[in-house]
Amino acid sequence: EVPLVESGGDFVQAGGSLRLSCATSGFHFDDYAIGWFRQASGKEREGVSAISNGDCSTFYAHSVKGRFTISSDNAKNTVYLQMNSLKPEYTAVYYCAAERSHEVGRLFLLPLVYGSWGQGTQVTVSS
Repeated sequence: EVPLVESGGDFVQAGGSLRLSCATSGFHFDDYAIGWFRQASGKEREGVSAISNGDCSTFYAHSVKGRFTISSDNAKNTVYLQMNSLKPEYTAVYYCAAERSHEVGRLFLLPLVYGSWGQGTQVTVSS
């Protein structure tokens, strides 16, 4: 497992924006893919987006395409999730996860792909 720490969750009004961060350390960042997931109360964990740190290729869930942007700063070993035009239904705990890979695709929106997880950060969007 690799250490992951999420931050940036907050309480925001609908239509607002947040940027989440996933800070990592202690492993070769470029060899890993990072995924962002969210889990609303009483619901299953849902894949939102993923990025391959090696070539910065990305993949998004259809529900967030055009609203969310995933990016990585290899110098800081940090992956970001910029979330715009937030909706109340986006209220959830957001997690980042890591797995060794040099590419991402639809499979990287599945929780079972990942071996390491952060503790999560709460995002609450009010109507």
